[in-house]
Amino acid sequence: MPRMLRHGSSVGADLPPDEAVTVDAPDGPMADALAALHAGDRGPAAALLAGTRERAEWERRSTYVTQLAAAALHSPGWLDDWLDESPEDPDAVLVKAELCVHQAWEIRSAARARDVAPEQFQAFFALLGDAVPVASAAARLNPTDPVPWQIALTHARGSQASREVFDAYWAEAVARSPHHYGCHAAALQYLSEKWYGSHGEMFAFAERAAESALPGSKLHALPLLAAVEYVVVSDDPRQSPVERARIDAAVERGLELSTWYEPGDPDAADFRNHLVLMLILHERWAEALEVFRAIGVRARTYPWAYLGEPRTEFVELRSGVRMQLASRTPLFSRPGRAPAAPAAPSGGPSGGPSAGDSSAGGPGQPRALVIAAAPPHQVAEAALMCGVSLRIAPARPGTSYVELVPDPAPGRRAALAREDRLTAAAGSFTTGEKWPALVLRRSGPRYGLSLLQKGTETAAHQWDPVAPVTDHAAASATAQALAAAFSVRDARPLVALLRGADSPGARQADLVAALGLPPLPAGFGSQDEVLRSVPGAQLLARRGVLRGIRDSLSTDLGTPAIPVPRSRGWWRVRVGGLAVLVPASVYAWATTPDCYRATIPTLASLFLANQLRTARRAHRD
Repeated sequence: MPRMLRHGSSVGADLPPDEAVTVDAPDGPMADALAALHAGDRGPAAALLAGTRERAEWERRSTYVTQLAAAALHSPGWLDDWLDESPEDPDAVLVKAELCVHQAWEIRSAARARDVAPEQFQAFFALLGDAVPVASAAARLNPTDPVPWQIALTHARGSQASREVFDAYWAEAVARSPHHYGCHAAALQYLSEKWYGSHGEMFAFAERAAESALPGSKLHALPLLAAVEYVVVSDDPRQSPVERARIDAAVERGLELSTWYEPGDPDAADFRNHLVLMLILHERWAEALEVFRAIGVRARTYPWAYLGEPRTEFVELRSGVRMQLASRTPLFSRPGRAPAAPAAPSGGPSGGPSAGDSSAGGPGQPRALVIAAAPPHQVAEAALMCGVSLRIAPARPGTSYVELVPDPAPGRRAALAREDRLTAAAGSFTTGEKWPALVLRRSGPRYGLSLLQKGTETAAHQWDPVAPVTDHAAASATAQALAAAFSVRDARPLVALLRGADSPGARQADLVAALGLPPLPAGFGSQDEVLRSVPGAQLLARRGVLRGIRDSLSTDLGTPAIPVPRSRGWWRVRVGGLAVLVPASVYAWATTPDCYRATIPTLASLFLANQLRTARRAHRD
């Protein structure tokens, strides 16, 4: 623990902040196309798919089709219009085929068969049946395309197709693209023990594909995917064990493959997420941290969904790796600096964009602001020991703005916090308080919020132009929590603002207005430290525990001091006390030979006089 406290803030300090991490975020061109779709323009999406077909970019085509089908899952109007206008368009029909299979799996869920209700299975098989003619049409309209056969392989797994059917689909897929990663990954699932194969057959398939692959091909990651299926997903690997050497070889192959791709490359994010999980399970902490650096902000649903909520698992395990390395660093030494990222070998795939390249659709600089339902002095008193530096500004009467002030040397508590630092601070200063705080975030095209009450996050939401629309039940629950916290009678307008991803900035601002909160300060989301120019803004510097306890007993709550309003009763008690104590002090010094008895009323008079002087000065300022 001493090592963790000393080194926890420096180990992995160069990693992107937790709030910047996204799950399944599309690359730059697809992010723009999805944003245009939500605005009613399918042109960019159609152009992207047409380009992949004309240039035979089958891997990218597979990724784009999956992302477009996910976008159409909750808002299929644009796809229906596209098919109405061009029913024989091979791109539109392909997206429709993927959507049909996607809809079926959405109803079935990812649960094991024993946990799926009979009515779910009935709807699942019905939708899979509807997908057959659409997938057949997609294969007919573009005969050289392997992606319809990738969809067919996924369909075969769900429809309980025989091995003969699977083999026929597989032959069609490899005839069109012998090294297509998407088709191989779909076949690997069919051959896994949890479906229709075995651990041995799955590993043999993955290793054969990797051995025949070109250097730098993502097919080298197939044994790694098989290792995750065996170690993480299977119920009891001991029933049909696989040699440890094969698992270790899969991890080493994955590490070598990772060197062929630039840090932050979206094409490598899928297998790197699997790789880092296996490194963690093997307690190879230093290598895991390097892979986390290479992943950047690009988390993926799998393999983290096998453990829980994907983003939460990614962020928490990344923090755990940092703490493991910190605990292994000698107490009085300094952690080594991160080595430079290895360059891609010549002849490998062209390096993708870096994690921070905005052209790659990477998130913008994350920014956050808190609106607290309490005046500044109450927020300052509650935040004395939150472990970070804050700027607090008055908003409407009874409310305050709070923002994080950058600290070149963050405290240990801030470094160890699981949430982003401002959310962690809001959780700290709302603990034990009756008033709530709303954390508002902006990160590139994504806008979000969290509601903190009594130190606990009771509601959260994110507007993302490229994500599916939030379902009505989740939006209603969030709206009800927000309405209860801020005494809003009718939550229905809040539901309408939460459901939908178009114009996320306007939706966030309108939600704040609907809650009766003060408007967001000018420049929020595009500038750092927007409260600097707000009248009455004060800096509450970070304090240690002991200083926080000491300052909680004083009135110096900021730099300059945040004025604490005093009631009439407070003034009356102190003026009355001073009126009694001053004559008593004079009389005691004049008549009492014992200076001790005279000292007590004198010190009490000076204490009250100082309180009145400080309060009067603050009131005048």
